[in-house]
Amino acid sequence: MSGELLYEGKAKKVYQSGESKVVIVEFKDDATAFNGAKKGQIADKGVANAAISAKLFQLLEVRGIATHFREQLDSRSLKVDWLKMIPLEVVVRNRVAGSLEKRTGLKEGTVLEQAVVELYLKNDSLGDPLLNDDHIRVLGLAGPELLSQLRTQAHRINNILQQFFEQRNLILVDFKLEFGLRDNQLVLGDEISPDTCRLWDQTTLKKLDKDRFRRDLGSVEEAYREVLERVLS
Repeated sequence: MSGELLYEGKAKKVYQSGESKVVIVEFKDDATAFNGAKKGQIADKGVANAAISAKLFQLLEVRGIATHFREQLDSRSLKVDWLKMIPLEVVVRNRVAGSLEKRTGLKEGTVLEQAVVELYLKNDSLGDPLLNDDHIRVLGLAGPELLSQLRTQAHRINNILQQFFEQRNLILVDFKLEFGLRDNQLVLGDEISPDTCRLWDQTTLKKLDKDRFRRDLGSVEEAYREVLERVLS
């Protein structure tokens, strides 16, 4: 990248683009889990996540969801709009998995009658804690109108992505979204990939996402490639 490095996170680097309010996001092969406690590398993960995110952002744009995506520059890099990010992670759950299993005692894979939307504080030092609306109000993170918009957009995105993945023999178990503001408009940012989604094969229920890395299930690179092939099919 020729532009100045503005930020480096666990999975991505952000560079200046030379254009006003536009940045370049480069996807890394680095993998982390459990708030950085587990670290490793997944070969060509950045390539897969960049292409998957680009495809899904384009899909959502066509369906009326505003995203930060502009174009894919190369195999690992996307040009995107700079957003004033909202420090909340919006998690949508269609089936029980991960922390929801631990918090409720429900069996992994249990189908939820209605999608559950959860909000977490985006703060690694605090462990990204789950928040309710009162917590969010006390912290001054979002007012009632913005919270309503976040939930509405999360459900809309879920409906679109569920249908898309179902057509590719994949179950969208749950996923994380991050939003920001562009000229006071709510816009979807970050990425949508096997790093941020739980995706299972419809027939075998095989996990095809970062849980293979988290749980030492093996065949991590193959899972990411499988999702990439199905998304681009």
